Amino acid sequence: MSRAPFLVLLLALQFGSGLSLAQQPSPAVAPGGTPADPGTQNRPVQNPSAQVAAAEAAIAQSDWKTAQSKLDAWLAANPTDARALFDAGYVADAENQPGDAEEFYRRAIAADPNSFDAHLSLGLLLAREGKPDQARPELQAATTLDPGAGGPTLKARAWRALAQIDLPKPGGDNDPSAASNDLIEALKISPETEADTLLAANLAEDAGQYDAAEDAYRRVLAKDPKSEPATAGLAHLLLARRKFPEAETMLRAALTQFPGDPTLTAQLATVLAAENKAEALPLLQQLHDAHPGDPAITRMLAEVTADAGDYAGSDKLYAVLLAAHPDDAELLVAHGQNLVHQQQNAEAYDAFDQATQIDPASADGWGGLAFAAERTNRPEVTLHALTMRSRLVPENASTYWLWAISYDKLRQKQQAIAYYKRFLAAAQGKFPNEEWQAHQRLDLLSK
Repeated sequence: MSRAPFLVLLLALQFGSGLSLAQQPSPAVAPGGTPADPGTQNRPVQNPSAQVAAAEAAIAQSDWKTAQSKLDAWLAANPTDARALFDAGYVADAENQPGDAEEFYRRAIAADPNSFDAHLSLGLLLAREGKPDQARPELQAATTLDPGAGGPTLKARAWRALAQIDLPKPGGDNDPSAASNDLIEALKISPETEADTLLAANLAEDAGQYDAAEDAYRRVLAKDPKSEPATAGLAHLLLARRKFPEAETMLRAALTQFPGDPTLTAQLATVLAAENKAEALPLLQQLHDAHPGDPAITRMLAEVTADAGDYAGSDKLYAVLLAAHPDDAELLVAHGQNLVHQQQNAEAYDAFDQATQIDPASADGWGGLAFAAERTNRPEVTLHALTMRSRLVPENASTYWLWAISYDKLRQKQQAIAYYKRFLAAAQGKFPNEEWQAHQRLDLLSK
C-alpha cells in the first residue's frame, strides 16, 4: 500500500511563489490626485468643496480620523457626491474596514458609473477579500474606462489584477489562456516587472512548458539573486521535474540568505525525503515547531515520520489533522496504513471503509480495505475491494495473492488456482514465504 507522493503534499503549501493580490498595496488609487501605488487618481476638472478638499488634505497626511469626520459631515448633506464617496471608501480601506469600504465604493460607482478609480479599487478590494467572481467585472470595467492622470500605469494595474484572478485553478473550469491574455494587455501599456516574469513562469509551468518556466525564473534570479519568490518557484519546478540534487544545492544556498523561510525549508525537506536522507525528519520537525497550526506541514511531517518507521508518532499527527478534517479520504488512508503497521487491523478496516465511502476513486483506500479485510477474515469484502481497486490501477503480485487466498478461503477452487498462478508469475522470487505457500496450495488444489 503506497502512500500519497510526498511532493503532492508540498504543493498544498499556501506560501506561493508570485505576487498575490493580498500582497498588493491597498487601496490602488489616492484621493485628490495624491500619489498612490502605482499612479494617481483621475479627478473631474471642477474643484471639490472646501470640506472635501480639507478631508483630502487630511488623507494626504494619513490622518484618517479627521478625514472620516469631515467626509461623514459632508456626505450627510451630499449623499451622492461621487468624489466624496470614493474618498470615504479610500479611508475605510486604509483603516482595514473592508465592509464599509466596499459600500462606499459601490455608492461612488452608482453616483458615477464611469469612475475608473472606484471600479479599480472595488475590484482589488473584492479580490483581496477572496471574492474573485465579484472582483472580475469591476476590474474588467476599469480596463474600459479613462484612468485620467494615472494613465496606462493604473490601467495596467487592472489587467495585472485580472491576470491573478484568472490564474488556472486545480479542478477549475476557467480558460487557461485568460491569465496570459490579461498579462499581455498589461505589458502592452507598461514595462515588464519582476512580478510579471514570475507570473509568466507560473503560467508556463501550469501549461507544462517547463523549459520556458525555468528560463523565466532564472531571468529573475539573474537580475535579483536574492528574490525569494523566484528561488521558491525554481525550486518547485526542479522538484516537479525530479531534479533533486540540483534543487538541494540551490535550496541550501537560498536558506543561508533566508534562514527559516517556511517555503524553502519545506522544499528542502521534500528533496531530502525524496533522496531518502535522514536529515528530512528533524528539518520538518523544526518547521512544524515553528508553524504548529499549518496543516500542510503537519501532513508532511506525519508522512516522513511514518516513512522513518514511527507509526505511532505519525498517527498522533494524523489524529490532529483528522479532528479538523474527519472526511478527508487521504488522511483516513494514511491513518489506516499506520494502524496496519501497528497490527490494529480492525481499526484499520474501519478507517479504509470510511475512506472508500468518501472517495470511491481512492485506489489506496480500496487496496488498504482489501488488506485489512483479509487480516480480519472477511474474504467477501476483500474480493469486493480488489474488484473496485482493479478498475482504477493495475494489479500486482500483492493483489494477486489477496485474490488467491480469498478465493481459497471461500472454497472457489478454480479461481484460487488461477490467481495463485498469476501471483507466482508476478512474484518472481520476491515473496519467498508466500510463493512457497502458493506452490503448496496449488499441489493440494490440483489433486
